Amino acid sequence: MDWGLQNRLSRIIQPEDGRTVMLAVDHGYFLGPISKLERPRETIAPLLPYTNAVMLTRGILRTCIDPNTSVPIVLRVSGGNSIIGEDLSREGITTCVEEAIRLNVCAMSLSIYVGAKYEHQTLMNFAHLVDEGQRYGIPCLAVTAVGKELEKRDARFLALACRIAAELGAHFVKTYYCDDFEKVVQGCPVPLVIAGGPRLETIYDVFILAHDAIARGAIGVDMGRNVWQAEHPVAAIRAIRAVVHEGATAEQAAKLFDDIKAGKA
Repeated sequence: MDWGLQNRLSRIIQPEDGRTVMLAVDHGYFLGPISKLERPRETIAPLLPYTNAVMLTRGILRTCIDPNTSVPIVLRVSGGNSIIGEDLSREGITTCVEEAIRLNVCAMSLSIYVGAKYEHQTLMNFAHLVDEGQRYGIPCLAVTAVGKELEKRDARFLALACRIAAELGAHFVKTYYCDDFEKVVQGCPVPLVIAGGPRLETIYDVFILAHDAIARGAIGVDMGRNVWQAEHPVAAIRAIRAVVHEGATAEQAAKLFDDIKAGKA
């Protein structure tokens, strides 16, 4: 692995513990202005100090992120679909690698839709992206998307999707947590980060998800709605950070969350 690529990846995955807390705010590329992300700058700014990397599109990066930030950028480079379109898996590459270089990003992310109508197209998109990333020293994050078919999120399916991503050259993979998650980890030779997915019922459920994923082999999380749609987003991300980087239990994270809300931490 080239020095530049290793250096970019080390800014996202912290060398001290090999873990990361990423903030996903790329939802608008197919969902539009969803709740709490209508004004992205206002949502993102308070959370940036507590994240190891932020995942977003070039449009939101240019309009809503202060160029003076030191937080690494993971640039969403796939799209061309919408929640009301024919099929969520019908994605293409929307941002070229030269643009990623101009934006000084630390990684590029693209969704693969294994088992979907446009599976082949998205897998070939990712293979091409890896080739381009290798040429310029930019890591590639594969996102194992499932579209609207959330029932696919079981160990057998996710192990398949993650392994295919790794075989195509992914440097790390974003996937979902599931029962028997150890099987997904064992079958994937590159690091896995966990998506939060749709908003969970309680913030305590979020802490349990983060803790269990780390305990079973994930190296971090890339959460969006379960952070910035929470009633207290800063408290939420700080508590998640304690789970990922400090080994806090879900109970300890919940106490920290309450303390932060009360102004005691």
